[in-house]
Amino acid sequence: MNFPTRKIILNWLLLSTAFLIFQCGKSSEESTSATAESPSVFVAKPQVVAEKPIGKLAIGDQAPPFNLPDVDGKFHKLEDFSESDVLVVNFTCNHCPTAQAYEDRFIGLVKEYQGKSVAFVAISPNSPIAILPEELGYTDLSDYHEEMKLRALDKSYNFPYLYDGDTHEFSLAYGPTATPHVFVFDKTRKLTYSGRIDASEKPGTGNSEDLRTAIEATLKGEGLPAESAQTPAFGCSIKWAWKNEYTIKTNKEWAEKEVTLEKLSPAGLADLLKNDTDELLLVNFWATWCGPCIIEYPEFVTIQRMYGERDFQFVSVSMDAPDQLDKALKFLKGKTSALPNYLMDTDDKYEVIKVVGSDWDGSLPITLLIEPGGKVVYRVPGSIDPLALKKAIVDHPMIGRYY
Repeated sequence: MNFPTRKIILNWLLLSTAFLIFQCGKSSEESTSATAESPSVFVAKPQVVAEKPIGKLAIGDQAPPFNLPDVDGKFHKLEDFSESDVLVVNFTCNHCPTAQAYEDRFIGLVKEYQGKSVAFVAISPNSPIAILPEELGYTDLSDYHEEMKLRALDKSYNFPYLYDGDTHEFSLAYGPTATPHVFVFDKTRKLTYSGRIDASEKPGTGNSEDLRTAIEATLKGEGLPAESAQTPAFGCSIKWAWKNEYTIKTNKEWAEKEVTLEKLSPAGLADLLKNDTDELLLVNFWATWCGPCIIEYPEFVTIQRMYGERDFQFVSVSMDAPDQLDKALKFLKGKTSALPNYLMDTDDKYEVIKVVGSDWDGSLPITLLIEPGGKVVYRVPGSIDPLALKKAIVDHPMIGRYY
């Protein structure tokens, strides 16, 4: 998907968020999620739920029913796939590097079995509110319903991608242990296989051998050997909504971190932009008097939390006047900007522009993504598209989506 398209969808997401906030003010009766009869008004409402027992399907067990919305809000039921002799249910998600590593293989397998009476469906079981920014270091997207739509568009999904992140109502019955975790059912919807897609996580090293073998055996009405019918499903743990204590604790710890602001000379800025490090450097020039700057700034804090444990560092550079340090620091503290923050120690803005380079016309904000050695590989004059920027970071060879 090109960046203009992503920006259009981002605007749609913002409108969806505003609608969700509006819905929160209604009574529970007024704001219930959509049903199969009214899919166009589906609004995801991930929520903390009490811990519940997690099912564990055995070979021969009947497929539990489900009724879940896809990325467009259209509901899909188990019986919708009744004409197919085999049903493959893949519990996966946006953010997990292992899920992304198997993504193209799963898409390819769906193409391969077109017209062969095999149906495929993917379900995201994760609660978005149980996911920290620090867990998103290998992705540009979290697991919110709106973000599932973006991933499906980006990768041209050829199968329904369903959302079960509000209360895990149906995922609990299947009991996936990781993402991805696939379940194969026969014509009568009895389980014939549960586990991994194949044993080679790294893209290009596997060809869905385990899943393919299970599909072929099921099509022929043959059972798999006991040791092959259920395999471990390696990947990211399921983000159950009740497992949010660590999320709350980590967010609290981040909010309590010390926020500092140091003055930086033009010569110091020149050294900074050389990026004499082994990390990808993101630099944002902003000011407290710049409306777009202060609106988008929290996105940079999130980006640092996402990629900070990778070969990445975000640095903020304030273009406020040197005597406005207290004002700028107050703003940064309000945004929990616990990262390298600088204030240019000069009133000569043109000296700063000269250091940054002739490509900058002096307007704020401006954001630079810089490789070690000082090469600017991504430049955004004006407001960022957060999704496009995250995509540029995670798809850079120094970062990447896989282990």
